[in-house]
Amino acid sequence: MPQEQILVEIAYATHDRQKLIMVKLPAGSTAEAAIQRSGILGEFPEIDLAINKIGIFSKACKLDTPLRDKDRVEIYRPLIADPKEVRRQRAAEGKIMKKGGGPLEA
Repeated sequence: MPQEQILVEIAYATHDRQKLIMVKLPAGSTAEAAIQRSGILGEFPEIDLAINKIGIFSKACKLDTPLRDKDRVEIYRPLIADPKEVRRQRAAEGKIMKKGGGPLEA
């Protein structure tokens, strides 16, 4: 009896390039197995699974998370700047943010 297969997508993006790879795996495979099978680690040597966070459809998960058919495993790049710190600096400089935060009209 053949083992059931699932189809998952691996996604990674740099500032100038996006890569989506479809992978067929045995049912019950983990996110890490899908990433390894995709070959994306060879194409993007900067990915370090001990550092880079991952998620399934934008929801953070661990490498040992079991996958379901048609899941999309996303590999995230580290943040360049802490968003909270950037907001603090803008507020300290008195800059108006694009979304809200500006003076209210009377």
